Amino acid sequence: MRKQVQSLAGAIRAPLALKSSRRPKSDTKGKMQELFGPNALIALAITVGAGLATVIGSLLVVFARHTNTRLLAFGLAFAAGAMVYVSLVEIFVKSQLAFMETHDDRTGYMLATLWFFAGVAVLVAIDRLIPNPHASMDTQEVGKVATDPEKPVPNVTMVHHDHKQSLNRVGLMAALAITGHNLPEGLATFFATLDEPSVGLAVAVAIAIHNIPEGVSIAVPVFYATQSRAKAVWATVISGLAEPFGALVGYLVLAPFLTPDVFGAVFGILAGAMVFLALDELLPAARRYAHGHETVYGIVIGMAMMAISLVLFK
Repeated sequence: MRKQVQSLAGAIRAPLALKSSRRPKSDTKGKMQELFGPNALIALAITVGAGLATVIGSLLVVFARHTNTRLLAFGLAFAAGAMVYVSLVEIFVKSQLAFMETHDDRTGYMLATLWFFAGVAVLVAIDRLIPNPHASMDTQEVGKVATDPEKPVPNVTMVHHDHKQSLNRVGLMAALAITGHNLPEGLATFFATLDEPSVGLAVAVAIAIHNIPEGVSIAVPVFYATQSRAKAVWATVISGLAEPFGALVGYLVLAPFLTPDVFGAVFGILAGAMVFLALDELLPAARRYAHGHETVYGIVIGMAMMAISLVLFK
């Protein structure tokens, strides 16, 4: 891990420090080529895929006749278990080892712990400043079928004309709020993949599952208000692209400063943020949709599958 941090940070810093006296015009191009090497492009592609999982949620709204809420509950709990496990077992350890490159073991562990709770604080602040509406939307709309998994999705023609303008505003606010919440999730996926693709892919799968009900939350008011499948889907596409956008901006800002301490801080923040996300959003949503023990089974199986994947790819 220490060698990975040193080589990755060095590979990114080196091209930024090079200056060519012979061909100054090609210097910027060379820097960009090194900055967006194969590893960065793979990380960005995986982040795009995770972000666009919101589109799956919109497709469930505009095309599905029935909603299997028990499967949704299991999937959300599975994602929560996987995210908590990988955050505490893998990403937090990466933060600790990165800090130990430049500090003693005790200080490295202390710094990793501080940045972990800094990540929790960041998500708490975002949640306070930009309340995520998908929980209430789930309860009001999708949650209606929780009592009957075979109940058909309501027909949009039943929505009264007087409510359409209100639903339009709700859809816009939901899209804006969820877009704001997607920015740190994109950073988590991108940097986890950049450091270790197997871990990043597992994180991407967990976040993608989490993004499905967020897509539902955006699509429901837009579809009911406009009766347009295209508008509902495009609203989730725009929101989902916030994840790779956040990852790209964060990477460009941090790339010139990627030292072991910066990596330690980034991984500590991501670990704390992902644990908070799992406990604050995924598990409560899973409980709302559950009919029995789907939440517990999902958490345990999610942790087990994440553990198996980490062991296999070590």
